[in-house]
Amino acid sequence: MIRVEGLSKSVGADRVPVLRDIQFDMQQGEMIGVVGSSGSGKSMLLKCLAMMEKWDSGRFTVDGAEIIKEGWSGKRKIKREWAYLEQNPQLYPRRTALKNVLIGRSGQTPLWRMVTGMVRSDDYMGAMDYLEGLGLLDKAHQTAEKLSGGEKQRVAIARALAHGAKVVLADEPVIGLDPHTADTVLETLRKLCEEERATVIAVLPIEMAEKHATRIWGLAGGKIAFDIRGRRLTQQEKNMI
Repeated sequence: MIRVEGLSKSVGADRVPVLRDIQFDMQQGEMIGVVGSSGSGKSMLLKCLAMMEKWDSGRFTVDGAEIIKEGWSGKRKIKREWAYLEQNPQLYPRRTALKNVLIGRSGQTPLWRMVTGMVRSDDYMGAMDYLEGLGLLDKAHQTAEKLSGGEKQRVAIARALAHGAKVVLADEPVIGLDPHTADTVLETLRKLCEEERATVIAVLPIEMAEKHATRIWGLAGGKIAFDIRGRRLTQQEKNMI
């Protein structure tokens, strides 16, 4: 179980509040869609959970471990077991999809192997299995620069899984994608939750969150305005964000 209590975050010299007293419990296998207007704190929430931003205050408990209290070892646990997916995945453009997945295993792959691209047969087969599961087997040996936006997102997901991610934090993973490709990416993430028991938190447009998420958080003014099970939002809920 993942529990966050009192997460607050301010930025700039004037310490402008971005997140205010965020509280939630999250179970394994959930797919949470985060919705809200621009500036509501959605991206900052994901960055704080990924330990890419320092918290002003709050408690962060993962499977009984208090992440912030544990300092470096707690942060290492998050870096090792959680994956942060940016809006535009940062892949090596001239490396193949397969090599991008393998290189992504930074916590497990020796530096010399990452530089030379040499891999063991079991690493190779594992990466191919992830690509096949995401419908990218035919793209395994194609360079990243030739992949579509949706294919790059799925390569990034495969890379996260190969890295051993138990939690995926996706910041607007469908921005700029056509509706069919966006559905494919989100169906892939939902399948990971159902079959692999991974947990996903994704910043999404309202209609996509309604369609794919098992739970929806509405952010407004740096706070969670509502936390509901996946369904269509009422007009009152939409007005809250």
